[in-house]
Amino acid sequence: MFRLDLGPSGRYCHGVSRRSFLQVGAAGFAGLGLAGVPVARASSPSGSAGKDTSVILVWLDGGPSHMDLWDMKPDAPAEYAGIWRPTRTSVPGIDVSEMIPRQARAARHFSVVRSIHHDTGDHFAGGHRMLTTKDLGVSGANNAPKFPGIGAIADRAVGPRAAGMPGYVAVPHAASIGLVPGYFGGHLLGARHDPFVAGEPSTPGYKVQNLNLAAGLTVGALDDRRGLLAHFDTARTQLDGNTTAAALDSFGKQAYEFVTGPAARLAFDIGKEDEKLRDRYGRNSWGQSCLLARRLVEAGTTFVAVHFGGWDHHWDLQKGYEDCLPRLDAAVATLYEDLADRGQLDSTLVVVMGEFGRTPKMNDGGNGGAPMSQGTPGRDHWGHSMSVLMGGGGVKGGTVVGSTDRLGQHPKARPLTPSNLHATIYRVLGIDPNLQVTDPTGRPVNTLDDPEPIAELL
Repeated sequence: MFRLDLGPSGRYCHGVSRRSFLQVGAAGFAGLGLAGVPVARASSPSGSAGKDTSVILVWLDGGPSHMDLWDMKPDAPAEYAGIWRPTRTSVPGIDVSEMIPRQARAARHFSVVRSIHHDTGDHFAGGHRMLTTKDLGVSGANNAPKFPGIGAIADRAVGPRAAGMPGYVAVPHAASIGLVPGYFGGHLLGARHDPFVAGEPSTPGYKVQNLNLAAGLTVGALDDRRGLLAHFDTARTQLDGNTTAAALDSFGKQAYEFVTGPAARLAFDIGKEDEKLRDRYGRNSWGQSCLLARRLVEAGTTFVAVHFGGWDHHWDLQKGYEDCLPRLDAAVATLYEDLADRGQLDSTLVVVMGEFGRTPKMNDGGNGGAPMSQGTPGRDHWGHSMSVLMGGGGVKGGTVVGSTDRLGQHPKARPLTPSNLHATIYRVLGIDPNLQVTDPTGRPVNTLDDPEPIAELL
């Protein structure tokens, strides 16, 4: 039997925690824990075989402040301008926060889109819109996923770029506002398009657990065809009526190659990286997750979602950002530089975003109590304007698209939506922007309501 441990989901706003595993016979190779195995092309009507591009999405779960990162307003009143000052980047005319100096030096590699909006300050609504493009009534009171996430779409439409690799991976885990896999999941496309969960790469001696065989089961035993068929027969009787597992049964060969072949094991072996490079990324979860993401796309994974949690800074913003911005800066800047140094940036799009921005006007730091009682002021939820970093994969670097008004409250020029953002990702990956999926009633639904990409970046 295989026992595929999907690991803990971790805790977020609502304290949700879960450890999931699937224990099935060999027919379950492509089960829940191996949702990203290289099988998507078998059901992929719209992928482009001529492309060899990948995407790394760095997800800032909780919502980063555009006003304190990539869209600073130093001439605004103090309660808007915030704590930090802008610094010049390597690209004339582009400034970013003084707290991200390494990104400032690497600015030629990426562009900043400053005019994305979806106009909701609800974590779940915002996360659903940014990761799926869809509203569909999702909110804190109705937070179940209702559409496939962008990584799942890519997995279905493209599949992996190399045999033996998963098409879609989440590092260290797939979570959106505490939901696992949440809005990263396959939903209408089925669990086989959920991301393969890599686990925590900053752990000493890290090994990806989902590739380990159960005790007593060896690759040699799997090569015994008679034994394999016996596993199939047993598993089918166990899986009757399990729609998720049944939908995956035909992908046993590809999953077998993934589990037993060398490609994935080598890609996940982060210990092979130079120690100095690992230090540059940062010896923490964020840094090592970005390094592992680079290894995966280099080996043939098409879409990697990297989870950076802890961005919901309603108060004590100064302490929170003094902790997280240096880690963010090192991880993101090194990722762009490393891809460029290895000649991979032209084929790898790196996107950095969260579910929304933060209120341009800072609060009083009291969280309902006396001003400053919770530390320094913070910023609350804001979906009317946000910034997104995009670079690589043929997307222009060193450019600013759009702008916000003098207080950072609303787009002033070139307002854009999550659909335009996803259309740009589709263009990079070679996905038809008119791609449709089938809803539960059998009706075809456009994955993008607005299929126009951000032309200034292409």
